[in-house]
Amino acid sequence: MLRGDLYHAFTPELIRERQRCRDACQRLIDARETSRRRQVELWRDINGDISPMPSQLPDPEQDAALFDDEPWVEAPIHIDYGTNVRLGSNVYIGHNCTILDTCLVSIGSRTLVAPNVSFYSATHPLDPQLRNGMRGPETGMEIHVGEDCWIGGGAIVLPGVTIGRGSTVGAGSVVTRDVPPFHVVAGNPARIIREIKPTMSMELPISNSIRK
Repeated sequence: MLRGDLYHAFTPELIRERQRCRDACQRLIDARETSRRRQVELWRDINGDISPMPSQLPDPEQDAALFDDEPWVEAPIHIDYGTNVRLGSNVYIGHNCTILDTCLVSIGSRTLVAPNVSFYSATHPLDPQLRNGMRGPETGMEIHVGEDCWIGGGAIVLPGVTIGRGSTVGAGSVVTRDVPPFHVVAGNPARIIREIKPTMSMELPISNSIRK
């Protein structure tokens, strides 16, 4: 599945994995006045991240500051498996995001994702006889979003797409092909609107802080 090979999604094992993720997403949705620590715990539960949390500090503000670089994920969120999602540091995911993580979906540090954005790494055969409803095989391709990007509200990112560092995707766009670094794209299908002239150095090293 993760290699993009044909696979059957309705095996008992994969059904259990999706149910686990669905339950974890529901716990985030059901949470109300949660601390920053609890919010991070709920996201790690979805993501399957078992790395140790820092020791809790008695002062709530100081404790919350321990997680300044952790992704901020708003509820509700809808994900198939959760364990195939990688988020960098200081990433923001707006509410009602959908991630079909049949294959890896990675989002680089400091990227902002507006509400109602969808990342679809899953796809199906075009031949209807092979597709065969729920009895046929599925496949997928990885999605990679670089650091310092901004994905506008309601955008859809399709399988196999890489969005380069520092790029912006206009609201409502459907991204069907790769986006070069430091460009604005918009439309359906998304097309290059203009190049971005960043004040940041384009030669800065890429962060290695993407978490499981």
